[in-house]
Amino acid sequence: MPAKKKTRHSNNDFEKSMSELESLVEAMESGELSLEESLEHFERGIKQVRSCQKALDEAEQKVKILLKDSDGEHLEDFDPED
Repeated sequence: MPAKKKTRHSNNDFEKSMSELESLVEAMESGELSLEESLEHFERGIKQVRSCQKALDEAEQKVKILLKDSDGEHLEDFDPED
């Protein structure tokens, strides 16, 4: 039996990214960070947003593939690079 391809993002990774993003936002909203710290938090936040968006895009593609199959069409292999 062939091994299943591992997707790039697991649910746990997504949850960790969201949690870190929430923490970064809270710290920035506190108003207690220096400009340099705020910029570092902002940069890290952008990376987390991109990571979360990629995970959501991959999940959406999986759902579209599954819905397409339910219409009697051929089921395609999921490729997170598409």
